[in-house]
Amino acid sequence: MNVQLKPFNFEQALARSGVVLPGQVARADKSAAAEAGFSQALNQALGAVSQAQGQVAEMQRQVQLGNPAVSLEQTMVAMQKAQIGFQATLQVRNRLVQAYTDIMNMQV
Repeated sequence: MNVQLKPFNFEQALARSGVVLPGQVARADKSAAAEAGFSQALNQALGAVSQAQGQVAEMQRQVQLGNPAVSLEQTMVAMQKAQIGFQATLQVRNRLVQAYTDIMNMQV
């Protein structure tokens, strides 16, 4: 799993931020776009973690079968990356549950 930076797209960032430049018309459905953006980002993150774990499982299988193209070192590094991704996902989930609990316990 390589980390690569993508080129910055100013127009896309501006559209996501909801900032309206002079001469532009504001979008009426900002909350739906923001909601879709968060859920889409969360789904992509979960998909990436799942894909990394799947790749590690396949690499482990290949090492066990004695495939010379897959080294033990590569497999161990991939395992650590997948574990870090899983732990980060778990922390995000814990924070979301805690925020939900805090909101539900608020006095109205």
